[in-house]
Amino acid sequence: MTKTIVKVGMASCGVAAGARPVFDRLSTLLDGRDDVVLKQVGCVGLCFSEPLVEIEREGVRSLYGKVTPEFAEQIVQDHVDRGEVLAEGLIFSTNKAAPENTMVEKQVRVVLRNCGRIDPEKIDEYIAAGGYEALKKVLDSMPPEQVIQEILDSGLRGRGGAGFPTGLKWKFARAAQGSDKYVVCNADEGDPGAFMDRSVLESDPHSVLEGMAICAYAIGATHGIIYCRAEYPLAIKHLNIALKQARERGFLGERILGKDFSFDMYIKEGAGAFVCGEETALIASIEGKRGTPRPRPPFPAQSGVWGKPTNINNVETLANVAWIIQNGAGAFNRHGIGKSRGTKVFALAGKIAKGGLVEVPMGMPLREVIFDVGGGIPGGKAFKAVQMGGPSGGCIPATLLDTPVDYESINATGAIMGSGGMIVMDESTCVVDVAKFFLSFTQRESCGKCPFCRIGTKRMLEILERISKGEGKMEDLDLLEELCAQIKDGSLCGLGQTAPNPVLTTLKYFRAEYEAHILDRKCPAKACTSLIHYTINPTTCIGCTKCARVCPVKAISGSVKQPHVIDDETCVRCGQCINVCPVKAITVE
Repeated sequence: MTKTIVKVGMASCGVAAGARPVFDRLSTLLDGRDDVVLKQVGCVGLCFSEPLVEIEREGVRSLYGKVTPEFAEQIVQDHVDRGEVLAEGLIFSTNKAAPENTMVEKQVRVVLRNCGRIDPEKIDEYIAAGGYEALKKVLDSMPPEQVIQEILDSGLRGRGGAGFPTGLKWKFARAAQGSDKYVVCNADEGDPGAFMDRSVLESDPHSVLEGMAICAYAIGATHGIIYCRAEYPLAIKHLNIALKQARERGFLGERILGKDFSFDMYIKEGAGAFVCGEETALIASIEGKRGTPRPRPPFPAQSGVWGKPTNINNVETLANVAWIIQNGAGAFNRHGIGKSRGTKVFALAGKIAKGGLVEVPMGMPLREVIFDVGGGIPGGKAFKAVQMGGPSGGCIPATLLDTPVDYESINATGAIMGSGGMIVMDESTCVVDVAKFFLSFTQRESCGKCPFCRIGTKRMLEILERISKGEGKMEDLDLLEELCAQIKDGSLCGLGQTAPNPVLTTLKYFRAEYEAHILDRKCPAKACTSLIHYTINPTTCIGCTKCARVCPVKAISGSVKQPHVIDDETCVRCGQCINVCPVKAITVE
């Protein structure tokens, strides 16, 4: 009997959007049926359309978006029972036209190969999808040196942001003296707007465990640690389940798969300090110390956790490993350009129509990622910039939209690839406000060890706050650039060294906007509340009173069916009045 498979996206994004009631309704409707399999899966990637329900029958997949419990009942009645694909709510299909086919078809899923396809709590589904075959392969027929060479040949570079060749990192760790070695997975994902690692851990934890085991075999390690921030409870839950299952099946522990190779790991929950994403601060945190960076050398490959040789890779890097071993280096580096091979996972967020998780070949132009895959800018507004690399990255303007997504090209813009966050901005976004947001983040997250980082970012933030209030001076721009140079040169770790990047790139590409704040006391994007004023056009206003009713500070007055007015001193520029005005009588100047 051919069974129909019903999948519900139950990663954090799906649960937050209401997937749990949908799953419960489907569970009730399908209870006792042996012709239908209902299962929970991880992040499908189309987060903008959660909750998501997929129906798979005879290899044909149909994905429905924004599913409610009531709509789930209709899907069962029409699609599951009668085989009729509904036009309503259908967003992706493998055999008919659907709105998001282009978004899905332009992607190449290596890291995300199982995300949204398998139940992350069931090891049998991972094994059925080819899981742990790569580990068997290396233990059966590949010496450690050959494994490292395969990773080198693939061109895989660290996906945590630095882009260091993964195979070379493994080679250094293998060559390090000492038999007691560690493999660490850096899952301390802290960039605002980034959720790549969380989604992989929630949706396909075994791919990371298998990658770590292969790495351990290659470098000669026996201990593994997954450093995951405690703010990721679902990821930690799925990791714990996966660890237990892997041990029971002989993929972790003593004499793995009967071979002369023993390796096990545990989870270390981090407290959420952004600086602990830096390798040496992460090591300090694992050891129970305050998470502050230390000078290098020695590098972790020589002296890492407890002074032992340690190899650290991030989640996405490790999730590539098993696929490369199983399919070969050539299959991986067939994608990409130059020194950037394979694929890259991005979290699309901000002013973008189709926010979510995507995986595209390296070298795809930013324009294609944002507009073809991400659906462009909603509301008919113009694209302004994209922030890449989080607080350590920079803003890339519209004039550089054709920049290919590869390490060298992105670095040339002044931004960095980072771990994969893309925050898209439209014409209503103020770049001074953006720079202030990211700098306030890094200033708050500074460990305080370096005076340039601790004090310099504070002084920069104070200058930006003055500019956004219309109290800036032209000399402030020169002072900002001077402070940027000093902080870059004087900081010990990557957090401090890259903290000025959002300011430097916005000054480079949007200097006129800074000057407008200073010289004209105006915010061109009409976003800085100290520099804008709300007014009601008396000839357009119909006196419906909607604006007065939603104003949180009672700044709007007027009689019914008579023009209203706004008290500028009382107004807090929250925008609620603009949102409810039916005749667009309120303007911002």
